[in-house]
Amino acid sequence: MAAASVAGPAANVFPFRDFRAAPDPVLEAGPVAHGPLPVPLVLDNGSFQARAGWACPGPDPGPEPRLQFRAVCARGRGGARGGAGPQVGNALGSLEPLRWMLRSPFDRNVPVNLELQELLLDYSFQHLGVSSQGCVDHPIVLTEAVCNPLYSRQMMSELLFECYGIPKVAYGIDSLFSFYHNKPKNLTSSGLIISSGYQCTHILPILEGRLDAKNCKRINLGGSQAAGYLQRLLQLKYPGHLAAITLSRMEEILHEHSYIAEDYVEELQKWRCPDYYENNVHKMQLPFSSKLLGSTLTSEEKQERRQQQLRRLQELNARRREEKLQLDQERLDRLLYVQELLEDGQMDQFHKALIELNMDSPEELQSYIQKLSSAVEQAKQKILQAEVNLEVDVVDSKPETSPFQPWLCCRCCDEDVTPDLEQLEPSLEDVESINDFEPLFSEETPEVEKPVTTVQPVFNLAAYHQLFVGTERIRAPEIIFQPSLIGEEQAGIAETLQYILDRYPKDVQEMLVQNVFLTGGNMMYPGMKVRIEKELLEMRPFQSSFQVQLASNPVLDAWYGARDWALDHLEDSEVWITRKEYEEKGGEYFKEHCASNIYVPIRLPKQASRSSEAPASGKGSGASGGGAGE
Repeated sequence: MAAASVAGPAANVFPFRDFRAAPDPVLEAGPVAHGPLPVPLVLDNGSFQARAGWACPGPDPGPEPRLQFRAVCARGRGGARGGAGPQVGNALGSLEPLRWMLRSPFDRNVPVNLELQELLLDYSFQHLGVSSQGCVDHPIVLTEAVCNPLYSRQMMSELLFECYGIPKVAYGIDSLFSFYHNKPKNLTSSGLIISSGYQCTHILPILEGRLDAKNCKRINLGGSQAAGYLQRLLQLKYPGHLAAITLSRMEEILHEHSYIAEDYVEELQKWRCPDYYENNVHKMQLPFSSKLLGSTLTSEEKQERRQQQLRRLQELNARRREEKLQLDQERLDRLLYVQELLEDGQMDQFHKALIELNMDSPEELQSYIQKLSSAVEQAKQKILQAEVNLEVDVVDSKPETSPFQPWLCCRCCDEDVTPDLEQLEPSLEDVESINDFEPLFSEETPEVEKPVTTVQPVFNLAAYHQLFVGTERIRAPEIIFQPSLIGEEQAGIAETLQYILDRYPKDVQEMLVQNVFLTGGNMMYPGMKVRIEKELLEMRPFQSSFQVQLASNPVLDAWYGARDWALDHLEDSEVWITRKEYEEKGGEYFKEHCASNIYVPIRLPKQASRSSEAPASGKGSGASGGGAGE
């Protein structure tokens, strides 16, 4: 995200980039992935963006993840009929035209639709050069949500082991992997992790290198809710540009033009000053066309445009004439078939066919056959005549009759096509077509060419298509500190942080605040670290110390940490779940490590043994027998 103080070109005017993703190339695994030991695949399965790459051993484990794409997919309408199949991630290009078709496997940050998750995994394996047909012979390190439900992990393990046949898998939390990547090696540390992503925000206490899951808290607000809030604000402010204010552009404003205010109320007071507003407002330029229709057209250009319009009308009439001829020919063949039934003496079938045609007698049938035959012959002659006279001469002089005379001529030609069997009133579609074609011929060509005059707009078109983003730059990201701004009855980051610290003794609180770690894409706003320090200063005792650290790369450090963890524990069987353990202990089973969740096995209710049930049933039968004897 760009800093808030960066000055923009042309008095803070910023054009929208409207980023369009390029399709990912299909990469080759390369010789490094086919060593003596299988190289682990690292998958950061985020709800906003998925990242995939190799954990290659050696002094240089490799640069950024080879694959980064949006965790969405869209199914084409013709996929079931042999058309385009589902498209995933960067293959979609621009998301806005397909926004209504986009599907995600996530419910907030938990994968729940495993069919869509399989599409994401297929896309990752295919573009990394891994054949997913048969089995994937690579260990997989996969990120999951904090306190991930057992059912979600069970379905994910079933997908990986049963569908892809992987040898082993390890699960970990993305924010803990980021914490693992940024801390010094071989150092067991404690701290507080504040992780804010696309769908939610987590505050995780770490004690002696392990997650304290009982005191973890989640706030159901993130970048998605901030983008939606900003969209509503700007649509209310600019109702004339509703369609242009899209979610993709709102995400661009959040990433590059928003910031966190150190003191929200004080910052709003600054924005009330006209000079401060003029210096800090960002004017987002929407795309527009400055060409005014009819303002700079010469008589030759108008003549050429009129000829093109007449050519299109002629092609349209010819196509309609052919379609009508085909339809009438089919009707005529049907009527001739019914007449053959009469000639062959098949009276039962003939009368049944007459009833279907809504006719009363053979004479009426013969009359319709004669009308259709003559109409078909006339239509064929019209088509032949239209093919000969393909070019239409355009009259430049002023018509003596109504300015709609050219349209009437075309309409009369069209009326010569086969008439319907029943005389119907003009339909609504015909009336609408008349209204569409009238402006094309209502212009009169002047006899003497007049000088071309450029019509100057009465207002600045560029300024009209600008969005002035002022206090919205701080109001949208502020929702994670004040959820009440969007009507959410939740605590913000500061209140949740205070609540978690109050659950520990004073000495543990002092230890936790010495290492407050910020990670996640929603923590990249300028001023976020300063705001967290201010909130801690207000809640901590007088003259107490604390330290806030921002991840070196809040977006990619989770993948880097998972890669480092995979290389450090490549041969450690205590942290990997093998296929044998999956088949023996179930899909919800996993092994704990420094970056994992806490394993809580499923506790089934104990059933009474049959030996204890037998005496009880004997006593019951004896008692009932005694009652019967009495």
